[in-house]
Amino acid sequence: MENPAITRPPRHHAILFGCLLLTVLVIAAEALRWRAAHRTAASATAVPSMTTTSPGRVTLTELSNAHIPAPRGMPSAHASTLAVLPGNRMLAFWWAGSRESGPDVKVFASTWANGGWSAPSMVVSRESLGAELGFGVRRIGNPVAWTDRAGRIHLYVVATGLGGWAAARIAHLVSLDQGKHFHVRRILPTSPLFNTSALVRTAPLSLSDGGWWLPVYFEIGNKYPMLMAFDADGNPTSLARIGNSTSTLQPALVAVSKHEVRAVMRDDSEQQLVQHAASVDGGATWQDLPALDLPNYSTSVAAIRLTSGQFLMLHNHVEGGASARSILRLSISNDMRTWRTVADIAKGPAGDEFSYPSMQQVGNELHITYTWQRQAIAHHRYRIQPEGTS
Repeated sequence: MENPAITRPPRHHAILFGCLLLTVLVIAAEALRWRAAHRTAASATAVPSMTTTSPGRVTLTELSNAHIPAPRGMPSAHASTLAVLPGNRMLAFWWAGSRESGPDVKVFASTWANGGWSAPSMVVSRESLGAELGFGVRRIGNPVAWTDRAGRIHLYVVATGLGGWAAARIAHLVSLDQGKHFHVRRILPTSPLFNTSALVRTAPLSLSDGGWWLPVYFEIGNKYPMLMAFDADGNPTSLARIGNSTSTLQPALVAVSKHEVRAVMRDDSEQQLVQHAASVDGGATWQDLPALDLPNYSTSVAAIRLTSGQFLMLHNHVEGGASARSILRLSISNDMRTWRTVADIAKGPAGDEFSYPSMQQVGNELHITYTWQRQAIAHHRYRIQPEGTS
């Protein structure tokens, strides 16, 4: 006979407890697997690949500006990235669709050759990515491209299942035929919680051994920047956090010397300035530096070092009646600390958007792409000429 003094928990409470316990055990097992993988991963011993030219003054002369041809029926476009190909050619990638995070968003590509862009071609959709991964993909977003020394193009694409961008993972795709076809290689091992809440936005930094550092960032609750190191074959070898900030994201990496690297970052704090961090031991440890004297109202930046030795940064300036993304400014520096304006690449009234820039030096030319009004990807081309030459 059942003792009436004993109160048994409702059956649904036991089921709920069991589900929670199973979830905790799965997360713990995933965390142990992830930590073990990263304990055995070698630290990045290669140094950034760069020239040792001392900074010299240069003149930038605009040669052309236009929009990259847009895919039909795709009214929204955003988040371009550039990959350099042999023969002074390039590939531009971006997403386009009805709106950001829409189910019809796809990643497209266009080739720059002989002074013009090709018609866009579709690279990946949520359906094609899900089919290769073997599970559903709800939406796709930012792409980031990189060409390795063997000529393979690596494309990193943000993808989500359930939830928003904070639940995103990074899919790694590779092309062996200069962008004609891509296959999925892996989901990047970025966090112990099923590799979620990791995103990409900015260009990798090349290493002397043929590998590279991919800037990534964490975005669920606290936001912070990281870098993932890859070997020359495109295998991830280590993951490191950049500084101790909990309100910065989308780091852009630039080599200052063979051992010193700087990161400039989007600011999600009330300070609203371009944030800054440095490593003087080849990326092993990072120190947060004082913010640069440049406004940043939570939007992406791009930075590179020219072969002349100077540094360039594209960032959204704010002045007067401008809004967060209505002025896209190009600035130059000799030391990554003090910057002067080269030009406003695009400027409009409050509410206009010229954002999420990307740039590459190809020979003696600088190529810049950015989001134009969320409707198209704009491309500007400049001649880079050291002062004193003709």
